Amino acid sequence: MGQKVNPYGMRLGINKTWRSKWYVDPREYADTLHEDLHLRKVLNNAPETKGADIAEVEIIRHPQRITLVIHTSRPGVIIGTKGSNIEKIGTRLQNIAGKKIQIKIKEIKRPETHAQVVALNIARQLKSRGSFRRTLKMAVNNAMKGGIQGVKVHISGRLGGAEMSRSEQQKAGRVPLHTLRANIDYGFAEALTTFGTIGVKVWMFHGEVLSAETKQDAGAVVRKNRRERSGARSSA
Repeated sequence: MGQKVNPYGMRLGINKTWRSKWYVDPREYADTLHEDLHLRKVLNNAPETKGADIAEVEIIRHPQRITLVIHTSRPGVIIGTKGSNIEKIGTRLQNIAGKKIQIKIKEIKRPETHAQVVALNIARQLKSRGSFRRTLKMAVNNAMKGGIQGVKVHISGRLGGAEMSRSEQQKAGRVPLHTLRANIDYGFAEALTTFGTIGVKVWMFHGEVLSAETKQDAGAVVRKNRRERSGARSSA
């Protein structure tokens, strides 16, 4: 199952949280959801954000305004000269939503360890007709140097302009997709080349997220439970 579903959605409520944070009346749910999707699409396709490497957009809805938190590795591109780009984006999104839009920008400090940024970077290099094997190898090596525990990159399409489409994969370290406590980062991008679309998928393993109970030694937990039970019996 870990191979077939989105690793992010599979871990919601376990070690991942929602990218849209709001609560509305059930009758308004579908419209609000489609508005979120439309806002993200407009933001990603805006000419001001071209080449900005937007990895993630969080949408937080308040009664009178909407807050957009944009995670990007190149914040200067979105902000623009004296904040001109961010003003244009804000005005455009405000006209769509009909509410006041507040935009916050979070910089990704280590882009080589963020799956979505890596996927966008690979797609850009494939579009400029770079060698796909060299591109994959460099992406995997840079990610492992960044200190993550495992990475897997999968591309599919007319690689190198070949007549028949095929798949290519590079992997380093371990990527346990079936382990729910594993912190898996997932990214997807498309390279729109002159000879067709090439899909890029990236999985990154950042280690296991353990709760306070899991971190304890199993034997210590059993002994503690026994002491509690015996204490309860003696007091009775």
